[in-house]
Amino acid sequence: QVQLVESGGGLVQPGGSLKLSCAASINIFSISTIGWYRQAPGKERELVARIFISDLTYYTDAVKGRFTISRDSTKNTVYLQMNSLKPEDTAIYYCKADPQFGSSWYTFNGYWGQGTQVTVSS
Repeated sequence: QVQLVESGGGLVQPGGSLKLSCAASINIFSISTIGWYRQAPGKERELVARIFISDLTYYTDAVKGRFTISRDSTKNTVYLQMNSLKPEDTAIYYCKADPQFGSSWYTFNGYWGQGTQVTVSS
């Protein structure tokens, strides 16, 4: 059973920073594409950032230059460093792991964490 646990959310003022962590119960990140998603009230869940097995990264335009996704496979942890936060970044942030097809942990729907709340407000 794969479990993902996010942490690091909280209340921060506009312009501030937070670093989110996503810890896995097993060493799955080295064989997975990892994504950080967010869902604001009344809105659909959206992809924020993604890191591939090759360590290539992708960011949605709204966070480019402000957010950084990284992975530490030795700690089974993925991070999302968020700088210059804006009120519109307020949302529940989720991480998702998509193990490589053919691996023993592959599943079509991937694995989700329970989410961590980020609130940007003065």
